[in-house]
Amino acid sequence: MRYFDYQSVAREAKIPEQKLRKLVDLIGKEFPSDPMMAKLHALPACLAIRDGHVKIDYALKPQAESRV
Repeated sequence: MRYFDYQSVAREAKIPEQKLRKLVDLIGKEFPSDPMMAKLHALPACLAIRDGHVKIDYALKPQAESRV
């Protein structure tokens, strides 16, 4: 059983595999010692992309750029 199945949501959102890996890596940097927290945060990110609240390219921007 997958508790935080962000991968299924990413497929629904049509997020390319390479961009999904970048997104998960970016989120993982915030939780270097807790991979479950990274997966937990990847799920709502993918949901937001799937539901049209944010574009994948915007989610991949570094925080300093995103605040402009």
